[in-house]
Amino acid sequence: MARALELAERGLFTTQPNPRVGCVIAHGEEVVGQGWHRRAGEPHAEVFALREAGERARGATAYVTLEPCAHHGRTPPCADALVAAGVARVVIATEDPFPQVAGRGIATLRDAGIVVDSGLMCEAARELNIGFFSRIERGRPFVRVKLAMSLDGRTALAGGDSKWITGEAARADVQRWRARSSAILTGSGTVLADNPRLTVRLPDELHVPPLRVVLDRRLRTPAGSHVLDGAAPTLLLHVADTACADDRFAQVERVAVAGQGGALDLGAVLTLLAERGCNELHVEAGPTLCGALFAAGLVDELLLYIAPLLLGDSARPLLQLPALADMAARWQLQTVDRRAVGDDLRLRLQPRAMP
Repeated sequence: MARALELAERGLFTTQPNPRVGCVIAHGEEVVGQGWHRRAGEPHAEVFALREAGERARGATAYVTLEPCAHHGRTPPCADALVAAGVARVVIATEDPFPQVAGRGIATLRDAGIVVDSGLMCEAARELNIGFFSRIERGRPFVRVKLAMSLDGRTALAGGDSKWITGEAARADVQRWRARSSAILTGSGTVLADNPRLTVRLPDELHVPPLRVVLDRRLRTPAGSHVLDGAAPTLLLHVADTACADDRFAQVERVAVAGQGGALDLGAVLTLLAERGCNELHVEAGPTLCGALFAAGLVDELLLYIAPLLLGDSARPLLQLPALADMAARWQLQTVDRRAVGDDLRLRLQPRAMP
């Protein structure tokens, strides 16, 4: 199963909106076939593994990181393929919550007399597809906020200059986090201040370009902004009563969403993105939008880069958050991972569950 998970990770940048899945077929310790899902619409992991195994799949054990599908989508059911190949046993890391599968794959295998075991390395399998499980089980993407700050907790000078707080290695690392995401979200304030491209600077064949999402309540994004250049699919979200008489947005899609307290309803935004197949949402925005996501309890992970420099008291803060009445109301995070990236420190932090 560990090998199957390694294979599944090869699809980290390419399978969305589908989950990343790997499969190994073996007789005891002898591997006779292996494969992984590469892109949506192409064969699933089990198909590649069965092709490699050929007749040696008969009587073998298949190790699969996610319950084999049991429905006709863009490809035939993998559960049927395993039955037809004559495997004797299937070991599944975790069941698939997708309504059209959700136990049906296991039932198909067992009805054919195949022994099925589930739960081996389940946590690792769910972590690999954390966005897929979030979208299916919670109806919203897994939200990862990326921020970079100085040692004194500042993200930009008072005038807005933030290039560059972190070093080249950290900036390259961010490209991989962008690449694994279904969408990259920012606000119109960041567009006005920084004119970001929000694209992935990796070869096109190595990733599926994430959707660029701009929260622009009053359609303030000016002509000439990189997010309007058509270099990647782009979605502008605004309130319903906003009109635009020019052709600035000819190359992007505009959708109205509900407003809330003078801003866009962030919960509605996440629901909309989930309906469009967004698994992992990567947020690169300013302290106002990032703070609003935290205050609404919608951040699942903070990807924080800390640079060994100081910017001073007048520089801009990391987040804008409501004032706290006492320490009991503080936001508590736990460290999932910490590592050096060049001269910078990268922390992965997740909200700590309240007792």
